Amino acid sequence: MSYDLVVIGTGPGGYVCAIRAAQLGLRTAVVEKRATHGGTCLNVGCIPSKALLHASEAFEEANTHFADLGIDVGTPKLDLKKMMAFKAEGVAGNTKGVEFLLKKNKVETFHGTGRIAGAGRVEVVSEDGGNQMLETKSIVIATGSDVARLPGVTIDEKVVVSSTGALELDRVPKKLLVIGAGVIGLELGSVWRRLGSEVTVVEYLDRVLPGMDGEVGKQFQRILTKQGIAFKLSTKVTGVEVGKKGGATVTVEPAAGGAAETLQADAVLVCIGRVPYTEGLGLDTVGVQRDDKGRILTDSHYATNVTGIYAIGDVIAGPMLAHKAEDEGVAVAEMLAGQSGHVNYGVIPNVVYTFPEVASVGKTEEELKKDGVAYNAGKFPFTANGRAKANGTTDGFVKVLADAQTDRVLGVHIVGADAGNLIAEAAVAMEFGASSEDIARTCHAHPTLTEAVKEAALAVSKRAIHV
Repeated sequence: MSYDLVVIGTGPGGYVCAIRAAQLGLRTAVVEKRATHGGTCLNVGCIPSKALLHASEAFEEANTHFADLGIDVGTPKLDLKKMMAFKAEGVAGNTKGVEFLLKKNKVETFHGTGRIAGAGRVEVVSEDGGNQMLETKSIVIATGSDVARLPGVTIDEKVVVSSTGALELDRVPKKLLVIGAGVIGLELGSVWRRLGSEVTVVEYLDRVLPGMDGEVGKQFQRILTKQGIAFKLSTKVTGVEVGKKGGATVTVEPAAGGAAETLQADAVLVCIGRVPYTEGLGLDTVGVQRDDKGRILTDSHYATNVTGIYAIGDVIAGPMLAHKAEDEGVAVAEMLAGQSGHVNYGVIPNVVYTFPEVASVGKTEEELKKDGVAYNAGKFPFTANGRAKANGTTDGFVKVLADAQTDRVLGVHIVGADAGNLIAEAAVAMEFGASSEDIARTCHAHPTLTEAVKEAALAVSKRAIHV
């Protein structure tokens, strides 16, 4: 079987790459080891976690806030099994949707483990041991990432769980200990906190959400603490011992060194990051180069050092985000079809889907200071936004960072309800090279949360109206 392109992996990067290539007239095939398409994101990541975030937020609303709105529903009861079924329904709908799109665009699908047997050759081994060899002009590796392991800690997906196991717990743990205060740990920690867990987050660094804006991290931690999540920052985990009757004893000590202490937990969630997944691809055999973090090295056209082999998404450098992988998938497909694909890495939004949400795009204040870039900052709190007041969702703020000389927007950071949607305006503005003045002079509907973005832009030149 001969193709113009074979894509290994049908996560967001892989399936989007395949569809775009097919749209451009390339005979395209995909190889997927799972029974369903969509990769980690749709099967055991983004989609199921958002379903549980949504459901757990509704549960908490009914428990704590409905009465304030004049809605008396009594005391809601949690049916965890049914909530998990709701999650599974969302996953199935999305994975079947990808299957439909691949068929609609005439992308041929092969289920099994893909291995690059040489330039232009991909071997597919199915679960039953069947073997097929695909001949192709180009290969795109889109195999995504896997959970990072903590040395000395065994993940059994029962007591000590990864993000995958945390989405499948059959009961609400009385005490949940989360190792890592990054996006995944805070999202899943907030899910189980709302459902009744006593949640403690242990983080090696001295802050939550490493890499995001410092001021955002500080205020967000205060909000989560107020919600009931406990934090032990600047703390390292030195051991996790699972008891014979269940539960775990976790040994921690100060990151800088000091006396150790033990914490008891019914479940331990390990969320210390993700690593590129390249196992079994045969990269060493064909000579594809990787860096010291295991990421595949590529040039500006996503080409590896081996002719005809390309890579996108979590297996290469850059933020491990589904939408980043999608944009790279489109770009490499267009390049292979003779067009000019492009990804603007300066405008890739990042969202934490807790409540309230956290969203950012562009540079943080810390990055601008490090780079010696002079900037002006404008900030506007949701406590001064009419819609937020009416909704009772006044936690957080919007911050706009603009170049001191040109006023061009360099970064936007939001903590607040619906921040994940609000950040899109900032991303579009930055893609067009907008100034803070451009945002400030754009009419925003009233009353909406988007007005906080406008007010923050006005605040860059110290002329916000409502604060």
